[in-house]
Amino acid sequence: MRQIFLDTETTGLSPESGDRIIEIGCVEMVSRRLTGNNKHFYLNPERSSSPEAVKVHGLTDEFLADKPLFAHVADELLDYLAGAEIIIHNAGFDVGFLNAELKRLQRGRFEDLVSGISDSLTMAREMFPGKSNSLDALCKRLEVDNSNRTLHGALLDAGLLAEVYIRLTRGQNSLVIDAGDSEDTVVALGEADLSRYELIAVAPSDEELAAHEAMLADLDKASGGKTVWRREADAAAPQAA
Repeated sequence: MRQIFLDTETTGLSPESGDRIIEIGCVEMVSRRLTGNNKHFYLNPERSSSPEAVKVHGLTDEFLADKPLFAHVADELLDYLAGAEIIIHNAGFDVGFLNAELKRLQRGRFEDLVSGISDSLTMAREMFPGKSNSLDALCKRLEVDNSNRTLHGALLDAGLLAEVYIRLTRGQNSLVIDAGDSEDTVVALGEADLSRYELIAVAPSDEELAAHEAMLADLDKASGGKTVWRREADAAAPQAA
């Protein structure tokens, strides 16, 4: 499966009011592996960015003045995105701007020109209801390093989103990791013959046992004393006379 993580930066918040795209970043992933085949464009929006937007992305009118127009990169962008699932954080925002740019070129709607669009913000809200699900919040929650993100940047944010997405969807259905699409390489648990393997048991040290017990105690405390292993241990313990 080919997936593209896409992010944009813009002159403001409203394509209906004439705000334009100034940066597009795309990161490619195939079969859950980042390929390095990425795309990045700075664009001349033919208008000034709002002061609030410049504070977010740091891209000045002077920097963007000699960059290509969206019309000049549209074919390259759409050819690159063709056939892929597009994953965007808060997709409605970026797709709204892309549709406005494509409308100027009479190229149709973005969602009709790609295979599909998935909104990682919607996914995160379903997994973490009632919590902040901004990209920064997800990076912190899922332990994705975003220490270099002092300003928003489309390519940087697309890369962070790819890492976040991998952690959001890290479940697997087989014992084979990164097995690709070949069904022949996937071994179901019930079909595996383990009788020819010798199981080696390594006894833990006293320090490891103490650390494990401390971790269990922390989990029991966090659950309010409701952990199953504590209840079973208490039930099995001999009662005092």
